[in-house]
Amino acid sequence: MKFGERLTAFVARLTPTQKAAAGVLVLALAVGGTVGGLVAAGAGSSDPAALSAIPPPPTTSSTPIPKPKLTPKSKPKPKPKPKPVNPLTGIGPVPKGPVIAVKIDDTGNGRPQRGVDQADIVYVEQAEGGLTRLVAVFGSQKPVVEAVRSVRTSDPELLSQYGRITLVASGGGGDSLPTLDRSILHSVINDRGGVGFARDGGRPVPYNLTSNLAAVSATSHGASAKSIGFTWAAKLSGVRASSRGQVVHTVVGGTPVDFQWDPARHKYLRLIGGVPQRAADGRAIATPNVIVQYCQVSVHPGDVDVAGNPAQYTHSIGHGKVVVFRNGKRIDGTWSRPSAKAGTTLLTPGRKPISLAPGGAWVILVATGAPLSS
Repeated sequence: MKFGERLTAFVARLTPTQKAAAGVLVLALAVGGTVGGLVAAGAGSSDPAALSAIPPPPTTSSTPIPKPKLTPKSKPKPKPKPKPVNPLTGIGPVPKGPVIAVKIDDTGNGRPQRGVDQADIVYVEQAEGGLTRLVAVFGSQKPVVEAVRSVRTSDPELLSQYGRITLVASGGGGDSLPTLDRSILHSVINDRGGVGFARDGGRPVPYNLTSNLAAVSATSHGASAKSIGFTWAAKLSGVRASSRGQVVHTVVGGTPVDFQWDPARHKYLRLIGGVPQRAADGRAIATPNVIVQYCQVSVHPGDVDVAGNPAQYTHSIGHGKVVVFRNGKRIDGTWSRPSAKAGTTLLTPGRKPISLAPGGAWVILVATGAPLSS
């Protein structure tokens, strides 16, 4: 029997109520275009074949809603690191090439000195017979210097804080050269045929020996500039300073050492006999910082000059009193250097670092108890 005949027979057996319901269902199917609702209408039917011919209701599926993509937050850019500066002056880039120290005469016969105004740091130390010598340290510039003099036994101790730098000297008496040879320093010595030396015909011996530091630098294997413990800052802050810092007067051995603050230059002028000292090129010898460092100074019988005067050994390892002059002000404190390779730190009584004005320094190595007025 065909499906239509079976459906007719099925409807004939329905009651009037069932037929009415079936009519409504047929109308719904005609409108919706599907016979899915017939399952519900014919739920009471006993004809399984008829029910099996009814298609299942359509299924619906939900379309997933895409989640919004989160844009990652950009990381803040790190602050650029400050460029390293010259540790020997606190200004300008770190100099290339070796650091060179030179022993320079500091008597009237050796003046005007040549090239000393271009040094980064200059030490004034006691030699013998109450006289002074300079140890000028050059990192930024390599000029011709004059008058080059002999090394002293205490120089390697002083300069070892710079590392394996080069020391230039005319020679050395007593045990000074053997002590230098045992140190970490390189040496360029005129009496040993060192490079870069010449004689100035306009001055008498021994005050006419020159050294071309550019020539020394070209052949030197010495160390480059590194920190020796000094800190540099344009402004002096957090440190108690006295306004009595316009004048510096002290004594090294038997030699007066004087400086006068020049507000126009923002530097201390070195005075010789009350007159500003000038280098051979005519420029004033001046520095933004004067450091008066009190050290133990002892007689050194291992080095005696031709007049019978023993050399003086300045002990730069240890600790003691220090007075720093900068910006026309005076700062009292202490210095400390625990070993030969260690740098020298300058601290206030409250253990705060005493900063130096950028531009280099002169360090006056005076004996404990030496006078100082400002």
